[in-house]
Amino acid sequence: MLQDNFGRRFYYLRLSITDVCNFKCNYCLPDGYQCDQPRDFMSLTEIKRLTAAFAGLGTEKIRITGGEPALRKDLPEIIASCKQTQGIKKVAITSNGFKLPDHLPAWLDAGIDAINISIDSLDPRQFLAITGHNKLDTILKGIDKALADGRPTIKVNTVLMKEYSGRNIQSYLDWLKDTPVTLRFIELMQTGDNKTFFDAQHVQGSRIKQNLILDGWLPVLQDKTAGPAQEFYHPDYQGRIGLIMPYSKDFCNTCNRLRVSSSGKLHLCLFGENGLSLREQLQSDDIIPLQTQILSLLGDKKAAHFLHDKLTGGTKHLAMLGG
Repeated sequence: MLQDNFGRRFYYLRLSITDVCNFKCNYCLPDGYQCDQPRDFMSLTEIKRLTAAFAGLGTEKIRITGGEPALRKDLPEIIASCKQTQGIKKVAITSNGFKLPDHLPAWLDAGIDAINISIDSLDPRQFLAITGHNKLDTILKGIDKALADGRPTIKVNTVLMKEYSGRNIQSYLDWLKDTPVTLRFIELMQTGDNKTFFDAQHVQGSRIKQNLILDGWLPVLQDKTAGPAQEFYHPDYQGRIGLIMPYSKDFCNTCNRLRVSSSGKLHLCLFGENGLSLREQLQSDDIIPLQTQILSLLGDKKAAHFLHDKLTGGTKHLAMLGG
């Protein structure tokens, strides 16, 4: 069992398989992906060993992230491998959805259970301004295709920013009236290279939460493998709303997730210091030493992040670990 010194148990692994991203989102990679050192991403064999080790320690859910995970040609094989790992009950993916209609059949065949797509505006012009790509229509068609299939649960991630959020929130609410997805508003987080942007654009999710409650939105009870979002439903809406508020009081008290980077480093917190390498232990089919290393490193997990003190750790940008 994965349990830290503060009694928190970890059932959820966020697995990055690449830090490369083809979008240029203004809050993450405004200048596009910069390759500043040789990349040596985990192989499918290493990923199989990693997921088996975590599953043996009680992990039940794996979320595949990037960068943009769909840039790896072996993504369907990675999904299938995670899904076939004994003990893993749910496999999810977070993607920008740049070719979602084309990619979806292979993901479904591989056994994907849940898909999160990043859409930071429903206005095509704003979407282009934020991401650098005119892909909104393609992404929405992919979501409609996934909903029509009925197998995966669909969530949409949108980062709250002052410049866009006022108009965006009402358009999202209108969309949720008849669209059965969960929309998650995510507070903009400061990283190592976006301080000026953060200071200009940060919006507190607590204000949105207050308005939702006043408008009759009701809280949803979450299971032990759920992410950090506070989720709400309304009887007049097919869709739901989630809020991820890392600057809120006691945000870290319910942490249930660990992260492994595409280079095989264990990150105990999104905003911790540089990751702790598991690469040596990933070279053997014997997962006992790997599990021993994971358990040993878990003892270093802190009670909370230090975002309130503007300490962002080793995270230069969110593409490093997929948020």
